[in-house]
Amino acid sequence: MNLSNKLHNPYSISRQPIYAKNGMVATSQPLAAQAGLDILKKGGNAIDAAIATAACLTVVEPTSNGIGGDAFALVWTKGKLHGLNASGRAPKSLSIEVLKEKGYEEIPTHGWVPVTVPGAPGAWAELSRRFGKLPLTEVLQPAITYAREGYPVSRVLGKFWKSAYRKYKATLTDPVFENWFHTFAPKGRAPEVGEVWSSEDHAKTLQEIAETNAESFYRGELAEKIALFSRQTGGYITADDLAAFKADWVDPIHVNYRGYDVWEIPPNGQGIIALEALNILKGFDFPAKESVDTYHKQIEAIKLAFVDAQKHVTEDKHMRYSVEEILSESYADERRSLITEEAILPKEGEPAMSGTVYLATADNEGNMVSFIQSNYMGFGSGVVVPGTGIALQNRGHNFSIDPGHVNALAGGKRTYHTIIPGFLTKDDKAVGPFGVMGGFMQPQGHVQVVMNTVDFGLHPQAALDAPRWQWMKDKTVEVEDRFEHHIAQQLAERGHDINIQIEPNGFGRGQIIWRDAESGVLVGGSESRTDGSVAAW
Repeated sequence: MNLSNKLHNPYSISRQPIYAKNGMVATSQPLAAQAGLDILKKGGNAIDAAIATAACLTVVEPTSNGIGGDAFALVWTKGKLHGLNASGRAPKSLSIEVLKEKGYEEIPTHGWVPVTVPGAPGAWAELSRRFGKLPLTEVLQPAITYAREGYPVSRVLGKFWKSAYRKYKATLTDPVFENWFHTFAPKGRAPEVGEVWSSEDHAKTLQEIAETNAESFYRGELAEKIALFSRQTGGYITADDLAAFKADWVDPIHVNYRGYDVWEIPPNGQGIIALEALNILKGFDFPAKESVDTYHKQIEAIKLAFVDAQKHVTEDKHMRYSVEEILSESYADERRSLITEEAILPKEGEPAMSGTVYLATADNEGNMVSFIQSNYMGFGSGVVVPGTGIALQNRGHNFSIDPGHVNALAGGKRTYHTIIPGFLTKDDKAVGPFGVMGGFMQPQGHVQVVMNTVDFGLHPQAALDAPRWQWMKDKTVEVEDRFEHHIAQQLAERGHDINIQIEPNGFGRGQIIWRDAESGVLVGGSESRTDGSVAAW
């Protein structure tokens, strides 16, 4: 990829890509990006920087992730790409029968029912063990310092924090949620933009994780606190559930898209949606980006891939069809043939028999990391373990309580997961990490970012700044207000139900770092829809 030719950004005059040679960190909070860069300057590598940034984000962006969340990573090192699945499992005592006996018709969004075992601390420890250079105590120190000494709340963070507080104040009235308010609203309100917030509980927990390489979280004092609070307040997670956790190294999956290999984590992640959509789209030509035909085909391909995932994707060992079957060329041809000039109501196919916060880092040794972690739905379940700052995720909400569904709830099972890191290579060389966080927007963001880069030659910042669309359901598509309105009208004429959104909050937040294959120069872009930045040297 020739970086020097990709200078034009037709979508923004306020931000340009960042170039550097020695190292780079891109994420949604400047303080976290700088923390990762500081670790690079202290002799750490891109893996150490990713861990430092991720841990810091649990403090400086608690509205999107936390110590009690999950994580996935793609790590490029020594010419090879490695995948890490650090998503947790449902408590063994939880089952569809148990929930139905208690009157549940679906899995709620808050409380103990949707809580699964957190994987983020295990991800940090495992990445450090296998690829890190610095001790975890040093790598987590920036996060510990920010938690203990505090930091001023940034603009977008403050907006989401206040929104969550108002919602929780009205809806989370059970005593089990009291610790959320003690931790995240200690003054009886959300912190204001520019106000300094700190949490000694977060600091102590992060210190404990650092000193024990996360063993305390799964088999020590922190695990005991989580299990005790669960037992005291009607939860399902136990010490045995925590002790059984293991972050798994997995083989990333990919498709070749116009000479580039696009990589994702295999199911239970939803990255397969982006790959299936790209597999469908590569059978078309796209001479222009700002064209009704381009957007129409992108939307139709995403629809088809999404309904397939909703029908077929869960933890890999429970899937009826393999990744290879879903990403086969013959199945892509079959799904592509369904795309016409008119918007369709998508239906899942049947393959032939034979599947949040984001950050990117790079260093001058050639290492690159694509990392994502999340509590889901903002702060997660609303359950915070007393005295720890651990806000537990609500990933279990994605389980189905239909026993016949592929993603049916079962004790010890991983659910269909929304968070996905992406990576791009060409001719077996790293181009770099990319990602777009934001629930079910994520694979749609991946497709748009990849096509902006590969098909339309946009540099990282322009690829991120470009107006986005999001398929919601049936024929409903939301587009940003900056989206060309005449194209939105033409899409409506093709049968799409187009809703123009003034607020950009629902369209994801992305980061990109590319490396020039010849010079080794790094170029990065950071999401203009949030407080993000690229830290580099």
